Amino acid sequence: MAFSAVLHPVFLLAMLPLRASLTEVLGEPFQLTPEILNVTVESKLQQVNLQWTVPNLTHQELNMVFQIEISRMKTSNIIWVENYSAPVKWNQVLHWNWKSEIPLECVAHFIRIRTMVDDAKYPLQRSWSSWTPWEEVSVQVSVGPNTFLIFPEDKLLEEGSNVTMCLMYGQYVYNISCKLQEKPIHREQLDSHVSLMKLNNVVFHNIRGTNINCQAMNATKKLLGTVLFVSKILEEPKNFSCETQDFKTLKCSWEPGVDTALAWDQQESQTYSLYESFSGRQELSDHRNSHTWQITEDSQETYNFTLTAKNNLRKRSVNLIFNLTHRVHQKPPHDVTLETLSATEANMTWKVYSRGDNYMLLCQLELQHEREVIHAPNVSVHVSGNYLFSDLEPDTEYKARVCCADANHFWKWSDWAQKAFTTPEAAPLQAPDAWRHVRSENGSHVVTLFWKPLLKSQANGKIVFYDIVVENQDRPTESKHYRVQAPALGTQLSLDLSSYKIHITANNSVGASPESVMILSNDSGHEEVHEKRIKGTKDGFHISWEPSSGAALGYVVDWCEHSREQHCDLQWKKLGPNTTSTMVTSDAFKPGVRYNFRIFERSLQQDAQLIGRQTGYTQEQAPLENPKVSVSNSTSNSFILNWPAYASDFQSAFIEGYRVYLKSKDMQCHPKGRRTILPDKSVLCEYDIEDPKQKTFTVENLQPESTYEYLVVPYTSAGLGPNETFARVTTPDENSHRLLQIILPMTLCVLLIIIACYWKSQWVKEKCYPDIPNPYKSSILSLIKSKKNPHLIMHVKDCIPDVLEVINKVEGPKTQRIVSGKAHAEDVPSKPLSVPTENSSSGPVPCVFFENFTYDQSAFDVGSHGLVPGPLKDTPLQLGLLTPPDKLLNVLGKDYMKSLAESPTEETSLIYVSQLASPMCGDKDNLATNPPMPVHCSEYKMQMAVPGRLASPVLSENNNPTSRTLSGQGEQ
Repeated sequence: MAFSAVLHPVFLLAMLPLRASLTEVLGEPFQLTPEILNVTVESKLQQVNLQWTVPNLTHQELNMVFQIEISRMKTSNIIWVENYSAPVKWNQVLHWNWKSEIPLECVAHFIRIRTMVDDAKYPLQRSWSSWTPWEEVSVQVSVGPNTFLIFPEDKLLEEGSNVTMCLMYGQYVYNISCKLQEKPIHREQLDSHVSLMKLNNVVFHNIRGTNINCQAMNATKKLLGTVLFVSKILEEPKNFSCETQDFKTLKCSWEPGVDTALAWDQQESQTYSLYESFSGRQELSDHRNSHTWQITEDSQETYNFTLTAKNNLRKRSVNLIFNLTHRVHQKPPHDVTLETLSATEANMTWKVYSRGDNYMLLCQLELQHEREVIHAPNVSVHVSGNYLFSDLEPDTEYKARVCCADANHFWKWSDWAQKAFTTPEAAPLQAPDAWRHVRSENGSHVVTLFWKPLLKSQANGKIVFYDIVVENQDRPTESKHYRVQAPALGTQLSLDLSSYKIHITANNSVGASPESVMILSNDSGHEEVHEKRIKGTKDGFHISWEPSSGAALGYVVDWCEHSREQHCDLQWKKLGPNTTSTMVTSDAFKPGVRYNFRIFERSLQQDAQLIGRQTGYTQEQAPLENPKVSVSNSTSNSFILNWPAYASDFQSAFIEGYRVYLKSKDMQCHPKGRRTILPDKSVLCEYDIEDPKQKTFTVENLQPESTYEYLVVPYTSAGLGPNETFARVTTPDENSHRLLQIILPMTLCVLLIIIACYWKSQWVKEKCYPDIPNPYKSSILSLIKSKKNPHLIMHVKDCIPDVLEVINKVEGPKTQRIVSGKAHAEDVPSKPLSVPTENSSSGPVPCVFFENFTYDQSAFDVGSHGLVPGPLKDTPLQLGLLTPPDKLLNVLGKDYMKSLAESPTEETSLIYVSQLASPMCGDKDNLATNPPMPVHCSEYKMQMAVPGRLASPVLSENNNPTSRTLSGQGEQ
């Protein structure tokens, strides 16, 4: 039995190949059904991994096709069908994976598989096997009745991808809303508690990701969110190349493209690795854009590199195959020298790194000036090279550089080796472009010389000064030399009216330039030519002229660059002899500015003759201001408006005329004017003056005592002047001038009469009743004397004084001194003395006399009234004796009158003593309380002149001169 038990399986194994052989021969089909071994899920990748095998496989290897079906939520809802072909060996485990677009946590999936033989050796076996049973694929997630979840969490994807989000929520959660970066997201309901959110073509916002936030009502956690980490697309490396300089290392480089790194460790920057297929070596690069590969000593010449860029989402690769000797990048030349041989030549030498005499290098040279390549020759060298640069410019900075490459297998030029140098100076090559401006002043010529700076190519160095030689053509032996230091571009000379020849040269450190020659004739600056108006454009002015003679050396057009400024900045343009027009352009030309051009003809003798003037604007503009208008000859029915002329250089265009505006409540416009009724019912009259030289306008047919408003504006081809406020003028009354003609002469006549009367009254007062009468000059006395009636004249003896008061007593030869209008104490008695006469009684005093301090002879003689102190001489009164009045009169009659008669011109101070009437006929202020009986006294009392030796003024306490009254004892 034991033997039979062992023999039976052996028999069956032996029969299997026989059966297979029979099946192949007979062509009967055989069924091979796959068997699922395992189904796993990777949630982060949303991937399903399937493992299976084919049992009962009797062949060593058989090509088979497997058909895989995936359904969602239920087995009948098939969403994926795929055929997978693979050679299958006996007892082999096969693998396959599938990525779901929906997170596997949100819904259940089902998977099954069947197979079919797809082998050419068994053409009749092409039929599908039976399906395996459905295998459920799901991720267990627990969602509470008051919670909700979002899947996937922290999804990593590339920019431009599509993604489907899944929202799972409990039975009590409602009103769920989700936003992507504050933008609402549309949801599709998958079942009662699952909804989907599809996002297409997602974009990269920043490395920190894109936020998705959801909120719901009646949820334990009302706000929930997740982050989409959107990565930049990994780019394929560009411009991948490798080269060597020393056959020891290969320097490989590439352009990495955009960095795909993300924050929060979701994805690092892409890595780069090099794989060489011939040697099988692979190295990871430490840099994003280069790697150094060590060359081994196995004499490998050909290299095949694969450069791979990799991140968490994908890989990108490029290949490069090359021969090492064809990828040699030479080192830059060394020991570069440059020697200047002259102002126009320089020699350059250099050395190269060579691998032997048979190794040929090609070197390229460049000569640069102001970053511009002006010369680029090629030179073949073994170890060293040299090159001669010629035709250089003096005093110029240059940069010479050289690079080399393999002449047999050119790969690329080496880096540049360069040297800068400057050529020495040389004498200037060209005469300065010079011009002049001549004006006559005080019988002489004021000549302003101008010249333009030489170009660098013309100066051949730094210009240090300019030499000017002035030769007198009328007196050839006379010449003057002037030196102007650079950078000045002009000077001024004062010359007489002779003809002069002027030489101008520019000088640098090496020598002088050719000379520029100008001839000044004795009539320069006096030319009178017609001025022509021209119209410019935004580009400039077109100047044309007619030649004045057939033998011209050329023409010169000059103008002021800034015509409105004090500094003219004279510019000029020299032209050939066959030119009769030119276009003058300048960036300094401005609209609304007048530019004046002069055209000169240069003769063969270098003399310049003015042949034309032209003026114009690049663009005319409306006037910027109106003229200052004044009114003259104003009458009751007319007035004249006047305004000054404009300065031509400050006009913004050519003035073509003026427009006069007149406005009033009621006025009649002239037939030549335009009448307009304004909104305020006033009348506006407009008059055009087409002659720009007219500067007056007469307004007529006006109403007297009426107010008119006026405004004068100029106009040009570009428009009118500014609209300013009207000025006002009022016409006078038509009879006012007649009244003025009557009143003015009358006023003058009355004024003359008043002046004459005043002058005559003063004369009458002085002649008839002066303030202080002069008895010697009184016209009344002469009048009385002329009547030959002596009884009308009162004599001194007619009134005899009762008391004599000593006014002053002078002791010795003292001289009276008056300080501040007050006599000294020693000259003025403290108390006046009263002495009764022989006729004294207790009765009333018949007469009094007083001293007059305000008049004396000397003062009168000099034409002034006042107290004039004079020298005191000895008189009988100096003894202090009281003399009776009659005796005093005798004394006066004898001595004093005699002295007056003998010496009328002697400098004697005369004090007049007047004999007054009693208070009845005298001063009322001197009335006593008990007035005496009136005594007859003459109405006119003659004044008597008393010498200053006899009386002197007595000052009261307030320093005012007063009169002393001589009274009798009864009054005292």
